[in-house]
Amino acid sequence: MSGPLEGITVLDMSRVLAGPWAGQLLADLGARVIKIEHPERGDDTRGWGPPWLAAEDEVERVAAYFLCANRGKQSLAVDVASERGQALIRQLAAGADVMLENFKVGGLAKYGLDYASLKALNPRLIGCSITGFGQDGPYAHRAGYDFMIQAMGGLMSIGGEPEGMPMKTGVAITDVMTGLYATIGVLAALYERVRTGQGRHVDVALLDVQVAALANQALNALVSGVSPERHGNAHPNIVPYQAFACADGHLVLTVGNDAQFSRLAELLGHPEWARDAAYATNAARVGNREQLVSLIQSIFLTRRRDEWLAELEARGIPAGPINTIAEVFDDPQVKHRGMQRSLKRGELDVPQVACPLRFDSEPALSEVAPPRLGQDSDTILAEMGLTADDIARLRREGIVR
Repeated sequence: MSGPLEGITVLDMSRVLAGPWAGQLLADLGARVIKIEHPERGDDTRGWGPPWLAAEDEVERVAAYFLCANRGKQSLAVDVASERGQALIRQLAAGADVMLENFKVGGLAKYGLDYASLKALNPRLIGCSITGFGQDGPYAHRAGYDFMIQAMGGLMSIGGEPEGMPMKTGVAITDVMTGLYATIGVLAALYERVRTGQGRHVDVALLDVQVAALANQALNALVSGVSPERHGNAHPNIVPYQAFACADGHLVLTVGNDAQFSRLAELLGHPEWARDAAYATNAARVGNREQLVSLIQSIFLTRRRDEWLAELEARGIPAGPINTIAEVFDDPQVKHRGMQRSLKRGELDVPQVACPLRFDSEPALSEVAPPRLGQDSDTILAEMGLTADDIARLRREGIVR
């Protein structure tokens, strides 16, 4: 099945996570994505292990980190610091639809590979620049990393236990969200190009994305004038909406409305709570959070987690277990939806997590495993008109791999 972006060519000059995440999603949607990598070290994340994956007959080993964001791509290993390498990139850009990059502001201009220079060669080219702080402003020159941006962007201030240290998330979530926003920007520019015939430059900053993704917590602060405090696993605006200890473990309870709370109160043996002015509405429950949570907690401790989960599901009260990653992939629903996949790279089975998008019930997922460094250099260069001798000479000179 062809993807919605079949016929679109993406020049992916990004590395680490945010840019590659966008490139992988575009590949899952059917685009041809050519990943530009340094001839010697490749994408930084190839070395971010352990854990590693390698076939017994392969010298190269690759970190699991790299495998999470580079499915569906072709790898062209070329030295963009060399004049000949720059000429190759310009030739590719002249026939591309999209260029992704996450160099520091001005980093590509010194090579003549910045968006303005490439658009002069190809007016239809869409550029997407991903940086820590954007293309302008007092911080524009700074490098940006997810952990630092979670701190600066306010996310850490609302994560962690009230009396503990502020905490980052267990995944580089700002990078992932930035990759998603970048993809949205690229898709919008592609749609606009149908009408105008012209490309557009998309400027995406990790800090901007993190601030935008504060969602209700940002508005809590802007409406009240008070910065939200940390609530650990509890919700700042909804009660009860948090983790609770049971006799043998923990569960998460997410009561989203008063009808659900009424059913919970009945299950816990206190139907009168639903009529008590102190608990009858969510606003009242938020105001009496500590007292109500203490009462609920004492009851949950009397039975085992799975017993409670069965009772909660039977009454339509949203709740779930706190799964480990291994338990996630063993979950019947996750299995049914096919979220764990395996792609072949020669004889090697490369595990993957599926793209969550489906079109007419068909998953959007490239069947091409993350590439070895320079795996597709010969093919791509030959398509560009280079002979075998030309490619061999470039390889001897260290310009390509």
